[in-house]
Amino acid sequence: MQTPLQIQFRNLEPSTFIEAAARKRAATLERFVDDIISCRVTIEAPHQKQHHGNLYNVSVDVRVPGKEVVVSRSPDDDHAFEDVYVAMRDAFDATRRQLQDYQRERRGKVKRHEVPLHGRIAELHPDEDFGRILDSARREVYFHRNSIINADFDSLEVGMEVRFAEEAGEKGPQASTVYLIGKHHIAG
Repeated sequence: MQTPLQIQFRNLEPSTFIEAAARKRAATLERFVDDIISCRVTIEAPHQKQHHGNLYNVSVDVRVPGKEVVVSRSPDDDHAFEDVYVAMRDAFDATRRQLQDYQRERRGKVKRHEVPLHGRIAELHPDEDFGRILDSARREVYFHRNSIINADFDSLEVGMEVRFAEEAGEKGPQASTVYLIGKHHIAG
């Protein structure tokens, strides 16, 4: 690992095997983020009196440009941490996931959930099974009877608030799904 790495033992005699495992796991983090500034691993056995049944705390503190990722796995989280290697694996796995999220953010590849469009029913044509929504940009958007998700088409009234997903139709924008908003309806 090219990144400066500090490994600290608390209430536990330093072990070359545990240290080697920590170094190996820390080195794998560079596969996900290549500009790690520093990495500090703390391995702690809070109850030094017992030889069997110790519960280990492992924390990993990684600094990258513009961010610090700190992960801690302790016995309060899971009693599986009676094994220091399990605690270390889980702490490094959580660190890796946070570093992957950091990289996606930096690259602009964060999945953004679009907010559904909003509007009011402007006209209804029950005999022809369609209606139109006037959206917040004052555009008219066509919708079909089958597009209504959480209400019955025949119970709709002009002026009711809706959220909708839009797609391109043959004659302009159309709503593929329409959710009625109201005190008796769940907004989608």
